[in-house]
Amino acid sequence: MFQLLLLKGAQSIHDVAFLLQFQAKAIAFILYKKPPEFKYSSFTIPKRSGGLRQINAPTEDLMLLQRRLADLLQACAAEVNADKKWDDQLAHGFKKDRSIVSNASKHLKRRYVFNIDLQDFFGAINFGRVRGFFINDKNFALNPKVATILAQIACYQNTLPQGSPCSPVISNLIGHVLDVHLCKLASEKGCTYSRYADDITFSTNEKEFPSAIAHRVQGAPHRWEVGNELQEIVTHSGFVIAPEKTRMQYWTSRQDVTGLVVNSKVNIRSGYRRTVRAMAQRLFMTGKFDFVQTIPDASGAQVAIKSEGTIDQLHGMLGHIDYVDRYNVKLRETEPEQNPQKELSSKHSLYRRFLIFKEFYANPAPMIVCEGKTDTVYLSHAIRNMAALYPVLASVSPDNKVALTIRMFKYPESSTTEILRLTGGADVLNGFLWNYLKEIKRFKAPGKQQPVIFVVDNDSGAKGICGSANTLTKKDARVEPFVHLSENLYLVVLPLPAGKKESEIEDFMGSQIKGIKLDGKTYNRAGDSDQHFSKHILSQHIDKNAQKFDFTDLAPILDRISAAIQAHHAKKAAPAVVA
Repeated sequence: MFQLLLLKGAQSIHDVAFLLQFQAKAIAFILYKKPPEFKYSSFTIPKRSGGLRQINAPTEDLMLLQRRLADLLQACAAEVNADKKWDDQLAHGFKKDRSIVSNASKHLKRRYVFNIDLQDFFGAINFGRVRGFFINDKNFALNPKVATILAQIACYQNTLPQGSPCSPVISNLIGHVLDVHLCKLASEKGCTYSRYADDITFSTNEKEFPSAIAHRVQGAPHRWEVGNELQEIVTHSGFVIAPEKTRMQYWTSRQDVTGLVVNSKVNIRSGYRRTVRAMAQRLFMTGKFDFVQTIPDASGAQVAIKSEGTIDQLHGMLGHIDYVDRYNVKLRETEPEQNPQKELSSKHSLYRRFLIFKEFYANPAPMIVCEGKTDTVYLSHAIRNMAALYPVLASVSPDNKVALTIRMFKYPESSTTEILRLTGGADVLNGFLWNYLKEIKRFKAPGKQQPVIFVVDNDSGAKGICGSANTLTKKDARVEPFVHLSENLYLVVLPLPAGKKESEIEDFMGSQIKGIKLDGKTYNRAGDSDQHFSKHILSQHIDKNAQKFDFTDLAPILDRISAAIQAHHAKKAAPAVVA
């Protein structure tokens, strides 16, 4: 309870500043001196259910302050739950290891699924409620002055703003009181309860749905109203139910919770899959696609509006589908005589094609793909240190700020590398090369304007991709500065330092890495042992202490990368030859 004890002991703005790692005068300026119109920027985004949602995004300094407060409150909430040995399975929005999938999975295979929405969820939590919670809640019980400061940090125009990083955690803290009461009601009536932000769900397999929660409208058997007990609890907790979003779903029809179908398993609606697939196909053929959203017209009626979709919107949709598919695969991995990974691989085909299109075919800047994530550390620092010498790779502003003008494939710790089958190593790059050339035959949209450059070690591991280069170009990639493989793909093999028959990127750091000792160990390319640490540990150390290292010996590698980029741009700029 360390963080919470410190917060409960805070008495002044100086104590709050210490906990938030801020200067007290900076907090005072943001809260009391900075004009309100310079604290937030406002805009609207489309709601999933139609209409527009008002977003009030804090400016940079307030954003940082609110993020620090959010982290502190999350830590305090975790301490309370750990102390009480309480694993909160009631609220699923804005929580670690919780999602719309975990929320929907609570309501699988039910006779009845009943949904209500809370009206203006964040807006219903005003300044007074936030301040009062921090003072009166028995777990927090903060000094009133400190509670006031926290509420001032969190609130805008007397409510929790949508767009603030601390609104979600505060809404869950205050909403927990509602969750406890509704869970008790659900349990007494044989129902399961869950909440995702403002979306509340009850479900049951009882023959009759409990009237305390919802009942049929007399004379209209398929219309349902909120029950008196449910209504009283919600009203007493300071929230309002949106009647137009109240709905009952039977097992004989499609049931969905937070947009996911729950009749037999948590799944994406088939119509959604078809829509996303059509968008992707349109993108592959034309480079554009339509995005349809519903917004209210002047009379308040919902109308469908088409606009040009963005590639990031489509990426989010495909990522959402993939997330749900992975959840189902994980559930089925223990089932006998099943091969869910094969099924998942099949579903990945569209997502893989999209990622190839986005990251490599229609890449907005030159893409550098190394054998692994350690190589990108060295190349990124080398480019930054020598930016003035390599205008093709980076730009330098008048105030000497460096911005890379190329992109580095970073081998993220996520499903992306698995979907692309880019998990590291020259052999993997070789396989990707041929898969890329096969996949882009499906694309008719404009693309290949920027090069994709594979950078590999000059060792036995590069035999396969160098063989492919020879097959495609009849050139020896080991002796060429670079090789144009095909389309917008290029290969750069590391040059050989004097006196060496093989090379890897660490060789270009010379004697700088020989004297490094970490926990009594020295570097060895063979990997971790009792006496040695690995390439990964070395790259982490160099990344954190880059200012202490000289990267100029990597210039020959940057020369080759720059030459490949310039060659591709010259090829694209050359006038077409007319037969």
